[in-house]
Amino acid sequence: MAQHDLLPEMAQLEQLIAQAPAELHVQVLAQVPHMTQQLPLYALTLGNTAADKPAVLLVGGVHGLERIGTQVVLAYLQTLLQRLPWDLCLQHTLEQCCIYFIPLLNPAGMANGWRANGNSVDLMRNAPVECLEGAAWLVGGQRISRVLPWHRGRTDKLEIESQALVNFVTRELFSRPFSQVLDCHSGFGSTDRLWFPYAKSRRQPIAHLAEMARLRQLLFQAYPHQNYIFEPQAQHYLCHGDLWDYLYDLAVANNSTMLPLTLEMGSWNWVRKNPFQLLSSLGMFHPIKPHRVKRVLRSHLILINFLINASLSYQHWLPLQNKELLQAEAIRLWY
Repeated sequence: MAQHDLLPEMAQLEQLIAQAPAELHVQVLAQVPHMTQQLPLYALTLGNTAADKPAVLLVGGVHGLERIGTQVVLAYLQTLLQRLPWDLCLQHTLEQCCIYFIPLLNPAGMANGWRANGNSVDLMRNAPVECLEGAAWLVGGQRISRVLPWHRGRTDKLEIESQALVNFVTRELFSRPFSQVLDCHSGFGSTDRLWFPYAKSRRQPIAHLAEMARLRQLLFQAYPHQNYIFEPQAQHYLCHGDLWDYLYDLAVANNSTMLPLTLEMGSWNWVRKNPFQLLSSLGMFHPIKPHRVKRVLRSHLILINFLINASLSYQHWLPLQNKELLQAEAIRLWY
């Protein structure tokens, strides 16, 4: 079977690359083994790559079953490429900041129809981070067997995909004055959630808690009719090896302001409206029905635009004067 028969998202991505203007810069971060072939792990760049400019990174396909995350990132990329020739506002934005895309971090897992990668390792349990308060059994990460889900992988070496992401983020984001990440997932709850670190601790707030609280405040003020729940991931479960916990701590150690968010799309609504989709392996993680897929692809455009505008304008909203007040409010809200 051809690569693109297994991976229509890869076909869409490579078609966008083939038709893209010169402003889109393309890198292959790694070649991921799958059966008898190598699948490329692409990173794409639009905008000003100067180290003194802010940046946003959009990530999808960390879990191979969650195809809708990759499709959200690709839909947004396609929108930008279509707007680029005529949209003066977008052209100005790209002069002042950088937008990165890693649409499909786990191509072998997606080709297999697995949550894990081709080595049966869950990439979101793969980082060298230990939960501080007792992770949930199995779902919080395990090294009992690769046959069981949520396997963490080796203790001495990251998986190819994880290492490629770590290398890219440390190289492209850590030197910048401000950056944000949106990692697009599905499969939890009936409401779309925006999660931030930590997954390793319910008691330890992140160093940039006030900044996260201010970002939440801006989102809810600017778009009062949106329906996101904005919260620490640990409010729902604790786990070992979260890649964004690891990268966030690395950023803090390097005096970098990087705010990672996970978009956890509420897939239970899709199941409630179409219970028969549980008969599909994608049933808990994908809208399935074409009109619902289109609705999901539309629904997060405002969020992504907001994050880009907030990054572009970070100097006008970072909590420099009222940080202590925001910190106290955030602790009351979340801890």
